[in-house]
Formats: sequence, C-alpha cells, structure tokens
Amino acid sequence: MRKEGKEIIMIGHQGHPEVEGTMGQVEGGDKGMYLVETEGDVASLQVRDEKNLTYVTQTTLSVDDAARVIDALKKRFPAITGPKKDDICYATQNRQDAVKKMVRDCDLVIVVGSPNSSNSNRLCEVARNANVEAYMVDRAEQLQEAWLIGKKYIGITAGASAPEILVQQVLARLKQIGSNQTGQDVSVEELSGVVESVVFPLPKAEAIALEKQF
Repeated sequence: MRKEGKEIIMIGHQGHPEVEGTMGQVEGGDKGMYLVETEGDVASLQVRDEKNLTYVTQTTLSVDDAARVIDALKKRFPAITGPKKDDICYATQNRQDAVKKMVRDCDLVIVVGSPNSSNSNRLCEVARNANVEAYMVDRAEQLQEAWLIGKKYIGITAGASAPEILVQQVLARLKQIGSNQTGQDVSVEELSGVVESVVFPLPKAEAIALEKQF
C-alpha cells in the first residue's frame, strides 16, 4: 500500500505487539501510517489526502469492534479502501459471542488468557458489560477461592491463543475448590457454539516444498 503511495490507517490497540510490528514495516520519518482504536480517534484524525486512504486491521479484533471503526472511517472518508481479504480473527468473534450467551446463566466468568492479550481482556469486558463478575488467569494456581464463595454457576472461556491444557487445568482446579467449599461434586457442561472449520492454505513456495518432500 505504501509503495502505491497510499496513506494507511491501522485499526488496533496501542502497544499491541502485532500493531507495533505492522506499523514498523513502514519505513521513513514521515511514514504516512496512523493508528486508530475507536470511533473517537477517527473523528479527530488528520491525514494529508482524504482521497488516497486505505485501512488494515489488527487480526485479533472482534468483527463487531472493527466494524464500528470501519463504518466511522467510511463515513468520514468515503473514498477509503480496505484489504482484499477479511483478515479479522474469526476465533475472537466466536468467543465473544459465546460469552454473551454464557453470561445469561452465570454468577462468575473466568477467562483463561494472558494479561497482555487484547482479545482475552475483551472477553472479561464482555462479561462485565453484562454485569457479571469476571477475572482473568493464565494458570490454575492464580484462581482465588474467595472468588467462588456464594457462586453457583461459573462460566469458563479462553483467549484465542490459550492452550487447551491450561483450560483443563483451570477446570480441574475449579472442581477441586468447589468440592471443598460445598462438600458436593461439581459438574461441568460444555455449551454448544460455532464449529470452527476455517482452513488456512500454505503459501505457494511452502506448499511446493512439502510436495517435494513427500
């Protein structure tokens, strides 16, 4: 895009590694690349040529969050263009939709994820926006027994890159704490959700190399 002389607007979170890495690919002192996080950022954005703009997105944004900012960009800059392929993370949106469904029946939500993961933090926000208490842990040992006192239904979710083994360890720890507090067995129910069947094709050069190996 920069080779074509376009100014680029990056939709993403300040300080996120992917955002910093992507923006770092644009060379020169006057880079012609801008970061926006919200519709408010779009309203105050100053560019050189409104008819020569394009945008890209951080891949771990939810579709809903990105759509609001993209809509604001298109309203303010009608000539703006976007990427040829939608590169927003389907897993991020699916998890947020699942939390919105899950919180209807939960007293507490535990998110398995890293504090520097934007999509994990967003899952906590989704639960809290529904007035449900939520905490994030990146390992089972971080669970606090006080969180579970008086709670009957606890929802578990995880960031898009959280390993399954961590989720299982958190579940095992919750069952242990719950049994100790109530003196009863704790049951686990997996909710139905979107079946993720997206396939990512290899770049041509790597695909050819694999064919030669086999």
